[in-house]
This record gives sequence, structure tokens and C-alpha cells, in this order.
Amino acid sequence: MLLNLETSTTVCSVAVSDGESIIAFRETNEGFSHAEKLTVFIEEVIEESKIKIKDLDAVAVSSGPGSYTGLRIGVSVAKGLCFAGDKPLISIPTLEAMAAGALEKLEKVDPNILLCPMIDARRMEVYCALYDKNLKCHQPATAKIITSELFSEISEFKKIYFFGDGAEKCRPVLNPLFEFFPDVFPSAKNLAKLANNKWKAGQFENLALFEPFYLKEYKAGKRAEG
Repeated sequence: MLLNLETSTTVCSVAVSDGESIIAFRETNEGFSHAEKLTVFIEEVIEESKIKIKDLDAVAVSSGPGSYTGLRIGVSVAKGLCFAGDKPLISIPTLEAMAAGALEKLEKVDPNILLCPMIDARRMEVYCALYDKNLKCHQPATAKIITSELFSEISEFKKIYFFGDGAEKCRPVLNPLFEFFPDVFPSAKNLAKLANNKWKAGQFENLALFEPFYLKEYKAGKRAEG
């Protein structure tokens, strides 16, 4: 029985899963409302599941890359629950979870495709990675400037599906090798299967040392005068 938290982008999403099955779920994409919504959603899914926090076997959290503030809130809440309840912490790379969500939506999975989840990193930059149909990582998460030559070195694959909130703005730029796949965003639902696999393998994080994968160093903006 796992509690899954996703806060890496504007989506705030919480799910309780039993094995790979989702038994309670809350999600909103109303901008960065994580500070207001996350703990409320946790209370609601726990109540709906008819369990208590002490009944959970672990807490899984989306580990990034993504929004600095969103990741910090999600990981802080997850670690707090684990410390208080003496539960193990499971981390799931955000882009891998997005790729898993895309695979579930594809009606037919061609063996010669790659999945390219993209998270908006402002301007024409995205956080992205490449996965095949088995979720094997072919290029790890990185920050890339979108150009028509992006991934031009990938030749053995017939097509690359790209998706996420960083993908829409890139459609006019990317070459025909890419195909846009709508309505795939970070969601707690997509953590469940991956988290269950890590639970069974005993792959847990060190609570004292674990930090989100921010990918780029956080730089605070200047406060406006007046």
C-alpha cells in the first residue's frame, strides 16, 4: 500500500495504490497550488482508501527534474511522512513516470519508437530524456534548447513521440521524426507501477540524504521595486 506524490510541475497529484492498482486519486492543474492542495489531497485519499497513514508500506515521490519549488514541497512532505511514520521513501524520476504514462495510452507500441517526455524549462528550453518501449533509458534527463536538429543523431528508431508541458511549444520547431502525443503530463497515477517495482526490490532512499533532482541550479529572481 503506497502513497504516491507528484508535484514536479504545475500539476499537484496524489494517489494511494495497492500493488499497481489505484484505489484513491486527487489531481489539479491550477498552477502552483501545491502548498495549499498537497496535504489536503493526502488527507482525502487516505480517508477514501479507508486506511490510516500507519497502514502505508511506503511513500513514493516524483524526484524531478521540474519546478524547484514544486519538487521541494513534494519531497519535504514525503520525507516528513516517512520520518513521522517510520516508513521507507521511494523516488521515481519524473520523466520516466511520464514515459510510463505515455506507454499506457498508446494503443499499439511499435518496437522502433522512442518516448521523449518534456518538461517546460522556460523560453525554448526543456528538460527531456529518451526511453524505449521497455522504459530503457537511451538518453538521460538533461536540459536542452529546442532546435530542428534535436536528436538528429538518433537514426535507428522510426519515430519519436514527444509529450508533456514542454512539448506543445516545440511542435513548430521539431523535425518530422517527432510526433506530438497530447494529454500526457506528470501524474501520481503513473508512479504506482514503478514505485511498486522498487518496493518489491527494496530500493529505498536514505531519508537524511535524499534531495530532489533539480538538474539546474536554482537562481532566485530579483524582487520588483516599489
